[in-house]
Amino acid sequence: MTHDNVILAPLVTEKSTVAGEKANQVVFKVRPQANKDKIREAVEALFKVTVVKVRTGNFLGKQRRRGRTIGRQRNWKKAYVTLKEGDRIEFFEGV
Repeated sequence: MTHDNVILAPLVTEKSTVAGEKANQVVFKVRPQANKDKIREAVEALFKVTVVKVRTGNFLGKQRRRGRTIGRQRNWKKAYVTLKEGDRIEFFEGV
């Protein structure tokens, strides 16, 4: 797994925005196979910041139904990355 493959997308929600303002955290959607060490290395390499702490959460995909057929969305993983004081990652710089 390379650094580009570990982090899938930033999660920009109300909860992640509050976490960013209060605790200097950034929330990412990451690969389910990624561990905390790989996530730390990827964030530090891609964004040139210092990571203090990484917390992760695994989520089951929701059950979906289309007519008679019942399917399931993919399982996914979320990572809360706490950055060193003074470091920032801006996703929407112009807004």
